[in-house]
Amino acid sequence: MQIAIGDDRTGIVRIGGGILATDGAPTTPAPVSVQTMTAGYTHDIDRCVAEINRLRAAGADIVRVATPERKDTAALGEILNQTRVPIVADVHFHFERALEAVEAGVHKIRLNPGNIDDRDQVNAVIDACRERGIPIRVGVNEGSIIERRDKKKRLEELGRFFSDKKDGHLIALMITKLEEYLEIFRDRDFHDVCISAKLMDAASTIEVYRAISERFDEPLHLGVTHAGPRETGAIRSIAAMSALLAEGIGDTFRISYASDPIHEVEDGLELLWSLGLRERKGVDLIACPTCGRIQVDLFALVQDVRLKLAETIELPMKVAVMGCVVNGPGEAEGADVAVFAGDRRGIIYVQGERVANVPEAEILDRLLAECVRLQDRIRAGETKLGDKRVEIIPPDPIGELGSGFERIAGGQVERSTPLTISGADPQS
Repeated sequence: MQIAIGDDRTGIVRIGGGILATDGAPTTPAPVSVQTMTAGYTHDIDRCVAEINRLRAAGADIVRVATPERKDTAALGEILNQTRVPIVADVHFHFERALEAVEAGVHKIRLNPGNIDDRDQVNAVIDACRERGIPIRVGVNEGSIIERRDKKKRLEELGRFFSDKKDGHLIALMITKLEEYLEIFRDRDFHDVCISAKLMDAASTIEVYRAISERFDEPLHLGVTHAGPRETGAIRSIAAMSALLAEGIGDTFRISYASDPIHEVEDGLELLWSLGLRERKGVDLIACPTCGRIQVDLFALVQDVRLKLAETIELPMKVAVMGCVVNGPGEAEGADVAVFAGDRRGIIYVQGERVANVPEAEILDRLLAECVRLQDRIRAGETKLGDKRVEIIPPDPIGELGSGFERIAGGQVERSTPLTISGADPQS
């Protein structure tokens, strides 16, 4: 099943595949979309708009905003007028907020079955969304599905939860909550729905989404809740998301951090690019891992290259920054632009052809210039990404880029290979 989010002003983002929920028309699966959520207060209009626009510029397909109070939904109209990305209103405790968000023109509603379970209230939201053609996400999560107000009921649920296998009981409870809630939508003949079931544990998240993908036809919104700071949250979120997406499970997702949401977008896109689920935009940068062979300040160089190329390169160009002659030649041969370094120098290749041998201090500027030059040539139709012209001959590990070059020149070490690389002078 597929749902559509947005309008003519924002563009339409489709989620899922099979048939279009609103009219039953057959569809092809939509690309997996990246979502995030604003960190500031929605009622602070100027800051909220600035944050949404920043997230959109970073590549977010959909942005969710919190609407816990009337002043938040009251701000939505102006926010929608100043942004150009589909907006989801996150509604937790008060169904009136959903009705107000629909009236304001929001593009999607998120409801939590653990917090809004009154059938009449849910029906009111369904009817309002149907009238405006707005889809609804039904999102359960670990923190809200267990009863918290009725202490006796909570103890009974927790007793079942811990009686045998923790994850099994939790997954069963989440599926049950989804089934019960979706019955309201089906009884109302409303199918413009996607679903989510988020947990804190990555392995459990994989299991619950595998289970619901077998039981439900609705598009799936993936995510790990309470993922933590980026340093640990990246591992936790991507451990779950990559496993599921690689299996073909999931239609849209959010990587969640207790951090600037811009990183959620950046890392979400990188995940899709790495899995080949979206066409890359901008540079595909590869570099050496830590090792004892590096003879330039590689880590500073890699960061400088990443930041500079992000400002100037828009094509999905593969750029390799390698710190020694061991892996450098192979990576240079597979990249559009590459540098491999040694003994405070770097040899730069473009499309497999050597173009420069420069001191360490000049590597960044020359590499950037070659990337820009190649991008201009590609746009002019003179060449294309992935073209290679020559086979790179690996240099002598102790030769012109190795630490033994000066000893060789002084007659202290016997050479076993020619001094030049591909026939070029080492100081060219």
